[in-house]
Amino acid sequence: HVQLVESGGESVQAGGSLNISCTASGFSTDGANIAWYRQAPGNECELVLSIGGANLIYCADIAKGRFTVSLNNAKRTVHMHMTNLEPADAAVYYCAAFTGGRRFALCPADVGTWGQGTQVTVS
Repeated sequence: HVQLVESGGESVQAGGSLNISCTASGFSTDGANIAWYRQAPGNECELVLSIGGANLIYCADIAKGRFTVSLNNAKRTVHMHMTNLEPADAAVYYCAAFTGGRRFALCPADVGTWGQGTQVTVS
């Protein structure tokens, strides 16, 4: 059974940092295409970062210089470290596999495998 579970979302102050994680089961993360998306109320689903195995494939402008991603294949876990958070970063963050880095109007989409999301609040 292919599954993704996010964790780590919480409320932080503007300017702060936060690590969120995504743990996979039912498939190997080694070489897999895994992406982080986010969606805030009233906004479309936004592709934040995408990796192919340990390689960064895509990084949105809003994430450049602030967000980094790392992969632990042994634990099948992808971490996204976010720094200098702004109120505009507040959203539900989703990790997804097998979406090919596509963009969607809504998260989660009917393509690929998605986690349940983790809420990040910035005040």
